[in-house]
Amino acid sequence: MGLAGIFLGLGLLIWLSYRGWSVLVLAPAAALIAALFASEPLLAHWTQTFMGSAAGFLAQFFPLFLLGAVFGKLMDDSGSVQTIARFMTEKLGPKRAMLAVVLAGALVTYGGVSLFVAFFVLAPMAQALFRAADIPARLMPAAIALGTSTFTMSALPGTPAIQNAIPMPFFGTTAFAAPGLGVIASAIMLGFGMWWLRRAESRARAAGETFGALTSDAHIDAADDPVVRERATTAGSFDPAEVQHGEHGAGQPGIAVALAPLVVVVLVNLLMALVVLPNLDTDFLAEPRFGGISLANVGGVWAVLVALAAAMAVLVALNWKRLPSLRATVDAGANASVLPVVCVASLVGFGAVVAAMPAFEMVRDWVLGIGGGPLVSLALSTNILAALTGSASGGLTIALDALGGTFMQLADTTGLDPALMHRVAVIGAGTLDSLPHNGAVVTLLAVCGTKHRESYFDIVMVGIVGALIALIAVILLGTAVGSF
Repeated sequence: MGLAGIFLGLGLLIWLSYRGWSVLVLAPAAALIAALFASEPLLAHWTQTFMGSAAGFLAQFFPLFLLGAVFGKLMDDSGSVQTIARFMTEKLGPKRAMLAVVLAGALVTYGGVSLFVAFFVLAPMAQALFRAADIPARLMPAAIALGTSTFTMSALPGTPAIQNAIPMPFFGTTAFAAPGLGVIASAIMLGFGMWWLRRAESRARAAGETFGALTSDAHIDAADDPVVRERATTAGSFDPAEVQHGEHGAGQPGIAVALAPLVVVVLVNLLMALVVLPNLDTDFLAEPRFGGISLANVGGVWAVLVALAAAMAVLVALNWKRLPSLRATVDAGANASVLPVVCVASLVGFGAVVAAMPAFEMVRDWVLGIGGGPLVSLALSTNILAALTGSASGGLTIALDALGGTFMQLADTTGLDPALMHRVAVIGAGTLDSLPHNGAVVTLLAVCGTKHRESYFDIVMVGIVGALIALIAVILLGTAVGSF
């Protein structure tokens, strides 16, 4: 009965969230169903297990959600994202429309801009390029997804994406974990994705397919769609309802000024993670008032936080006159971080209750008993949970909350590098999370003005198949030669 309760609760969570119900209500309800079937105390699991785990997630990662959302909004309102998009358009032009969209998305998201902010800026850019090149509009979502939601989210070393930050406290790693493997995985995702997009474009031209009819205001309508908002806040780190808030400046910066904050994010993150923090005296963290931890538990998160804060300072200094209402922009960014982090925390709370059920031992034994070793088990667990929850960050945290300690024990006994587990876990979470009910997918399609039946197959190819190939390559290389 306990196992049936877990599956029933999970099934209701997936079905009702797909129909637009709030995860804030569904997650505790699904957790209580699992506890009820296991004859466990309901209120204790709600207030102690569920809320305790959700609060722990907020304590660890809310600062990242907050600074990431504010930084993204500052980049948007200052015109910096638009400048980068325009620069790519001018340099590559309609003849290389696919590549222009992909590289623009990769550049801004690797620099720390939320992919949801990028969606709303890149969609109009892609629409203009695809119309000029007469490429079918149905391919726009796949091109944007390849640039924003694949290798810059899970594989490229140093990416400040929340998905890349989540394993750091569990494995004691940094955002630059397994850099060589990350670069190889990124090259595979980008190479396969571009090959597929060019193939799809060529086949469409051969069939006489044109750009077609498409509303130019789809991205504006999507920002106000309550269903899009509900799904997006579960899957991402930015509330799309805040995209239209704040105040955009009248002009746009030059490309050097627009790129400067993104460069600061990468460089400061690298310096903090590899030079500054390791040389600081952090013995005070062992004191009970700081949780009795070590730098390994917080160093990775601290590095990203300092990088984002430094980038925000540089951005504001360089764009002071292009931010007509700094308070409104910062408020919009801060507000945009709240609903996403609470939604993901609720999913984490649900996972904690499920992991506390006696029947979960069977699930744990099944995952750890999968052939192929710990890396395969880790990849499958993050894949499956990200797919079921429709959230890479939610599925990844649930998996590591439940099994992270076990995998670390396996790493100690087998000599497996935690950095390798970090990279496998993140890439694994960024594959099957792109199923039809994923909030990023729903938002992207709405912003582009296309439907699942038109565009989803190409998203699968660039966002799931390419990522799975890269994941397999990382596991094989990591198993053969270790982390590098």
